Amino acid sequence: MVKLTILYPNSDGARFDLDYYLNVHVPMAHRLLEPAMKRYTVDAGLLGAGPDVPPPFLAIGEQTYESVEAFMEVFMPNAAELQGDIPKFTNVEPVIQFSQMKIE
Repeated sequence: MVKLTILYPNSDGARFDLDYYLNVHVPMAHRLLEPAMKRYTVDAGLLGAGPDVPPPFLAIGEQTYESVEAFMEVFMPNAAELQGDIPKFTNVEPVIQFSQMKIE
């Protein structure tokens, strides 16, 4: 299993519309990427390392797939639609990482 992590870094001037992300973008991703997508979670940043420290990430989305190839098979035909929706909820460049999941 692999996990695709999409991190939206926080910075001065960063904008992130969590309502749009949760109610429009995530359902679109489900519709376009299922059945290959096994699981999707969203974390909304609250705080950093202290009570007055802003979170380093505005949001973190995680998707689980059988393999990178399984993701690419469903993503590539839908890449333009998914990536074209990003400016509607944020002005930051997401950081993307694929990870091999190790379950013990």
